[in-house]
Amino acid sequence: MLRVVSWNINGIRRPLQGVANQEPSNCAAVAVGRILDELDADIVCLQETKVTRDALTEPLAIVEGYNSYFSFSRNRSGYSGVATFCKDNATPVAAEEGLTGLFATQNGDVGCYGNMDEFTQEELRALDSEGRALLTQHKICTWEGKEKTLTLINVYCPHADPGRPERLVFKMRFYRLLQIRAEALLAAGSHVIILGDLNTAHRPIDHWDAVNLECFEEDPGRKWMDSLLSNLGCQSASHVGPFIDSYRCFQPKQEGAFTCWSAVTGARHLNYGSRLDYVLGDRTLVIDTFQASFLLPEVMGSDHCPVGAVLSVSSVPAKQCPPLCTRFLPEFAGTQLKILRFLVPLEQSPVLEQSTLQHNNQTRVQTCQNKAQVRSTRPRPSQVGSSRGQKNLKSYFQPSPSCPQASPDIELPSLPLMSTLMTPKTPEEKAVAKVVKGQAKTSEAKDEKELRTSFWKSVLAGPLRTPLCGGHREPCVMRTVKKPGPNLGRRFYMCARPRGPPTDPSSRCNFFLWSRPS
Repeated sequence: MLRVVSWNINGIRRPLQGVANQEPSNCAAVAVGRILDELDADIVCLQETKVTRDALTEPLAIVEGYNSYFSFSRNRSGYSGVATFCKDNATPVAAEEGLTGLFATQNGDVGCYGNMDEFTQEELRALDSEGRALLTQHKICTWEGKEKTLTLINVYCPHADPGRPERLVFKMRFYRLLQIRAEALLAAGSHVIILGDLNTAHRPIDHWDAVNLECFEEDPGRKWMDSLLSNLGCQSASHVGPFIDSYRCFQPKQEGAFTCWSAVTGARHLNYGSRLDYVLGDRTLVIDTFQASFLLPEVMGSDHCPVGAVLSVSSVPAKQCPPLCTRFLPEFAGTQLKILRFLVPLEQSPVLEQSTLQHNNQTRVQTCQNKAQVRSTRPRPSQVGSSRGQKNLKSYFQPSPSCPQASPDIELPSLPLMSTLMTPKTPEEKAVAKVVKGQAKTSEAKDEKELRTSFWKSVLAGPLRTPLCGGHREPCVMRTVKKPGPNLGRRFYMCARPRGPPTDPSSRCNFFLWSRPS
């Protein structure tokens, strides 16, 4: 039996408490190994690894008992990326990064690219620069003893942001490129499995709120999946597309079979999500060899859950890993050059060394002659006037002849002191001054007391009382607007319960209240 599993891991460097126990940072290899062992698959395909090559560490890349292959995003750091981990008993015979062949090395590649003339070179490079596809080709043996070729396409398809129309165009181009490559592999005689995050819920049964979505069936991504897949499961007479959705083949009417939930709204608690992750196999392979197709919603650690399938075939491992294997990367294979390698002194021949010495001597003599000429043309102190001599410190404290000095005979008029003007002379003035002074002290003390009182009241008053939601009369939760617009950064209150179906009374109500500025 061959067991394959796909999982959008949402960052391979994140601690996955739901799969493996928390491990120290220096035991990353143990943690990744436990994750792979818990998934219990011969081939594990991960999406959205969010790691670039410069950030990939050896404990994450090289796990005992597995050989791994990575595709990195070349545009942004911490974005996209896919990886495939194969057990040693399922070592592929070939591996390749991307769908276009632009990153192929002509050594251990999968090949079979199809006709891509409808794309420009710039479009092809852009489609493969985000690290969204990785191919591994395996040799399998059927129960009849026949050896065949199986190609796994690990994909993380783009998301179509409603606010960015160009991303929808990019997504549809990626779909088209994926279909061209898969059909070319089928035409070459290889079985093909497309597995990963396709970022589209195919049928209304695959989305919880499909009824309330406008033009659900008219979505371009769903139309593409209609052309790629067969409609009626495994029935041979219902051929529409070259591939079959393996889960719907075994569970055609299973409701609530979702693989992705919003982590921000806590929708997973009420299973308010959609099915975006698939294991698609070519018709012959699914009908003849697929024994089961499953979801693993109990596996936590990401906003997606793993999906997989079991095939009634055995893997024939290759004798050597393909060159794309991470253990062959210079930084992990011990062949990367160090800086000291470039600082080794070079040996010179005797003739070259003698000519270099003569040239240095001539240069040194010429430099000495130039310095002597400069010293001979420099004026001596005796040739310079005495006015240009060095000054002493006292010269800076002499009065300047341009500034006139005050005459000692001039007397400045004396002004009366302020104290003499303000001092009361008569008894009445003294009494009034005493009363005014007392009132001033009383006013200052009163103001200081009021200031202290207001300060401590503001400190000890505590935070503002959290409002209660209208649907459940429970304390709300505060959120911040992150969408660009006039309300960006404003805070508001909403129901603290997880998002769910509107008909479920235990789900979030529609309460909303702007927070007052503090």
